[in-house]
Amino acid sequence: MLARPRSLALLLSASVLSGCAVGPDYRPPETALSARFLGQESVEQREVQSQADLQVWWAAFDDPLLVRFVSLALEQNLDIAQAAARVAQSRASLRQADAALLPSASVNAHGAEVYQSIETPLGQVLSATPDFDRSGSAYEANLEAGWEVDMFGGLRRGREAARAEYAASEAGAVATRLAVAAHTADVYVTIRGLQEHLAIVRQQAETRRQLLDTIRFQYEQGIAAELQMHQAEGSLAQVEAQIPVLETGLDAAMNALDVLLGAQPGTYRADLSPAEPIPVAPGLAETGTPAEMIRRRPDLIVAERRLAAANARIGVAMSEYYPKLSLGALLGSVTTISSGNLFSGDASQAQGVLGLRWRLFDFGRVEAQIAAARGQEAEALAAYRLAVLRAAEEVENAFSALVQREAQVGILAQGEASLASARENSLAAYEGGIVSLIEVLNADGNLLQVRDAKAQAQTEAARAAIASFRALGGGWDARPASSDRLYGDLSTTDYR
Repeated sequence: MLARPRSLALLLSASVLSGCAVGPDYRPPETALSARFLGQESVEQREVQSQADLQVWWAAFDDPLLVRFVSLALEQNLDIAQAAARVAQSRASLRQADAALLPSASVNAHGAEVYQSIETPLGQVLSATPDFDRSGSAYEANLEAGWEVDMFGGLRRGREAARAEYAASEAGAVATRLAVAAHTADVYVTIRGLQEHLAIVRQQAETRRQLLDTIRFQYEQGIAAELQMHQAEGSLAQVEAQIPVLETGLDAAMNALDVLLGAQPGTYRADLSPAEPIPVAPGLAETGTPAEMIRRRPDLIVAERRLAAANARIGVAMSEYYPKLSLGALLGSVTTISSGNLFSGDASQAQGVLGLRWRLFDFGRVEAQIAAARGQEAEALAAYRLAVLRAAEEVENAFSALVQREAQVGILAQGEASLASARENSLAAYEGGIVSLIEVLNADGNLLQVRDAKAQAQTEAARAAIASFRALGGGWDARPASSDRLYGDLSTTDYR
């Protein structure tokens, strides 16, 4: 009689100790990337004033206010607060998955005082019994324990999926921090660019106003035609009309920066009001292969961890093919006389339960669940590969924009030098009585136009540098996530 229980116990022990788990074991996907980005060589050959460490790239712009605002955003931004809350939720889910593998226990106790009615059928029967007492009491206290034996690894696969989702939530929080840092720096540079643009437009308006005054004086003297005066008036109006648009954009950018810093719009306007030069884009202190450069991107870690979670859920679905065994036990005491006899030997009770659940005739639904899990894994794999390609696209676009914008700055700088010389020549000619003041003012206008274009190009170059740092996953210490393969060991990285 003892042979079968012993065989069953040996089978359970062997299954638990072997640690077998149904379903495919996860293997990180391999993604082929080229040996170099198309624009990498041009970026490496740039002439720069400083080199940026990817971990704190915003410090290389050499702008204390920019560093301050990025630091404040990382401390106060509400998107980051939401991401941290999502991590806490994912951590709780992981704890639930861990707890599912452990035995559970509970204590239950109750007491009751009963006064039986003799008008009910039961009361009428009992009232005919000698020495019937309508009053009674019942007391019970039990300790219950249960454990689902994870013979085929379904619960372990569920815990594996929960761990992967938790790692994905942690990486997602890092991605939010990096996006906030880059967005803050981008808005700050935009503000400085708008301030420079606005200052130049105001200078252009002043130059056009002087030109109009000169032509109006000549018209009154009968020297200039009325057409020239009207053209000058239209040219001045065209320039002045840009000022309200630029001021509106500047207000919106300052308000956006305040919101990024988790503050009411207008909070930091006094700090931003004094115009400062447009920050100069630094160079990259770290270079390597595309795989090495983008492996630190947390959004790719998110995609890879979600793929691992989808893979684990296949095992969860496949475990439904197999029987589920559970062990239960109860130890307690029951009495219906008085509380004084509750824990006596006569009142004690005990129970042991071996449970079996097997969806033996439900394999059609199980197969459908497995097929759905495999489809979700295929979707996650495609999403991961697409994320890698888009990451490479973002880097290429940012590198191209950075190089081309800086080339534009160089061309405009040459044009500025030439027009500055032309303006000096026209001024000397005016002082010599060779040309009129109109020629000088026209030269001033041309010079301001090229300076305006140069300032806009400098702004876009700085923004392209920020986009490059963001595309490379700059802004955090990613060294624990490094490996010899692209994201190959991220399944074992502890993000806590």
